[in-house]
Amino acid sequence: MTRISLTQYDTSDAEVRKEYDYQIQKNGRITNMKRTLLHSLPSYKSYMEWYVLKDEIVPFLGERPFTIFSHALSAETDCLICSTFFRNIIFDWGENPETLEFNETEDLLVEFAREIVKNSNAVSDSVFQRLESKFDEKQIVLLTAFAGIMIATNIFNNVLKIPLDEVLKPFTKKGNHHHD
Repeated sequence: MTRISLTQYDTSDAEVRKEYDYQIQKNGRITNMKRTLLHSLPSYKSYMEWYVLKDEIVPFLGERPFTIFSHALSAETDCLICSTFFRNIIFDWGENPETLEFNETEDLLVEFAREIVKNSNAVSDSVFQRLESKFDEKQIVLLTAFAGIMIATNIFNNVLKIPLDEVLKPFTKKGNHHHD
């Protein structure tokens, strides 16, 4: 059960309503996480930087490796909402997250994600050297900063027990999505 109420459009001030309108116009809906974050506009705005980093990363990394990296971070932190969000995308590709085959870059990103979550003080030199062979310093900074924001998102959802959005329920490991 959620620990914090979801904001309601009707009882929110003009600035919060503007963000609701933006999210609905952009995505067709507003997530439970965003409705919770909107209790505090500065909190909401800081977490929305996720999208700014995504827009910097996808051009050099590609949508598929980005999604695989995001899913690995979310699965490793055991965040039901975020891992299910990315599972949904993977199913939309016509693939199964349980049996995904990774190319060399995706394999590296999954390993990097797992090491970051397990112990950020112990990301191995071998993983880091492989990152350096594929990415420049700016790209490594972007990937690492993104990992931090992704993990912060996972933590926010986990600590406050944000309820899973209805549209994501079929994509959980327990769900019975038709691709499973």
